[in-house]
Amino acid sequence: MTEAFIHPDAVIGVGCSIGRFAVIHAGVVLGDGVQVGDHAVIHAGTCIGAGTRVGAHAVLGGDPLANRRVRRKPKAVGPLRIGAGAAIGCGAVVLAGTEVADGVLIGDLASVREGVVIGEDAVIGRAAMIELNTRIGQRVVVQTGAYITGDSVLEDDVFIGPAVATANDKYMGLSPVVYRGPYVERGARVGSHATLLPGVRIGAGAVVGAGAVVTRDVPAGAVVVGVPARPVARWDTVPDAPAHAARMQDVPARKEQARKEIIPDVPAEGGEA
Repeated sequence: MTEAFIHPDAVIGVGCSIGRFAVIHAGVVLGDGVQVGDHAVIHAGTCIGAGTRVGAHAVLGGDPLANRRVRRKPKAVGPLRIGAGAAIGCGAVVLAGTEVADGVLIGDLASVREGVVIGEDAVIGRAAMIELNTRIGQRVVVQTGAYITGDSVLEDDVFIGPAVATANDKYMGLSPVVYRGPYVERGARVGSHATLLPGVRIGAGAVVGAGAVVTRDVPAGAVVVGVPARPVARWDTVPDAPAHAARMQDVPARKEQARKEIIPDVPAEGGEA
């Protein structure tokens, strides 16, 4: 029976659990109480904070790939860093050069490219795709199957619905361009199956309706719908919107309390490795 491979140069913290057939490469650092699922692969130099869970068949810290057709060739990147109390789903792939903060959830089969920064308590849903050099703020939710193109910015508390699509190249590969993904300001929400075209800016607290195609900037607080998206209301005039906004003020504190309750204390010594 073949068990896990752990490189002699890897540093394994107290109370870690390593699944069967997992591969831990040289220079990996696992904080105390990290759980690594069966068949997971953690590439050289990856650092994972205490209490983080890595699902079966996840692949963490690998280098980006390219062929002759790819215009943006991979550059040298540093190791992948994942904070404490995070959860990485089964079959998820997170490349080197990315920083994942404390308490982040990356769902099953999600993919995160190099050069991405993900803030505390963000959620990257099942099978979502986050392309290179994207910045994702704290408490952002990117739901199932969403595609966040490279060079995008999602500020704190943004909500991205299922199957949202974004773009950063308005010429679709026909000529050299400066890539500009969408910029979504704090607290904005984008409904399922909406499309954000290259370089559009969604203002703070704005709402993009399901299925909308956003071709130009959306003012802060506006509600836009349709193809192409047009303003139809202000969010502050929508019934129950103020009450919802007030409830959101408590979210960081409630999430922090919940995290303290679900992350177990790590034993001071001993434990399985």
